[in-house]
Amino acid sequence: MVELRKRKAPANPPVPEKKTKAPKPQPDVDVDVAADVDVDVKKSSKVPEVDDIIDIESFGGEVQTNDGETTSLKKLLDESKAGVVFFTYPKASTPGCTKQACLFRDNHTHLTSSGLSIYGLSGDSPKANTTFKTRQNLQYPLLCDPQANLIAAIGLKKSPKGTIRGVFAVDKKGKVLLRESGGPDATVDAVQKIVANAPKLEEKEAEPETKPDDKDEKDEADGSE
Repeated sequence: MVELRKRKAPANPPVPEKKTKAPKPQPDVDVDVAADVDVDVKKSSKVPEVDDIIDIESFGGEVQTNDGETTSLKKLLDESKAGVVFFTYPKASTPGCTKQACLFRDNHTHLTSSGLSIYGLSGDSPKANTTFKTRQNLQYPLLCDPQANLIAAIGLKKSPKGTIRGVFAVDKKGKVLLRESGGPDATVDAVQKIVANAPKLEEKEAEPETKPDDKDEKDEADGSE
């Protein structure tokens, strides 16, 4: 009689160990410096609101006039009597932008009566804005900002590209008087409101300068000690 022997079950093959990648060495980062950079970015990207004081030395960078002259907010404020108004428009010579520009043209005398200077502002080229200005007989300059640096700084840049119709005004000391978006009529109305609450330019020029010794001279004339 043949004796049957049970075969031993083959042993399971060893499972290869998974190789784990060593973490890549990270560069040393100064946490405080990283935090400061983040804060600086947020500060620089903050859109000013009404009554905020902006840094007029660097705000918005440089732009060109439709004549091709390089200028900046500081230069425009220095040349103004009381401050500047920028009305923004998406594209020169289109219907809505033409209406807006002509409204500022037709109301220019009143809108500048308190010493504010009016400027149109868009991402158009100097050539396109010069054609626009000539065709519509605009008496104020048009500013060209193809990189949208100034447009973005006043918070009227459309994402990812383009310009939001609106208006921004700032006085000579850098105080924001107005910043809002709106249609052609709304942008003009907004400027008219701040002009209505401001003294007229001729009133400012008529105000006599008060000198420290004015009172003393008056007292001497009256014979008082």
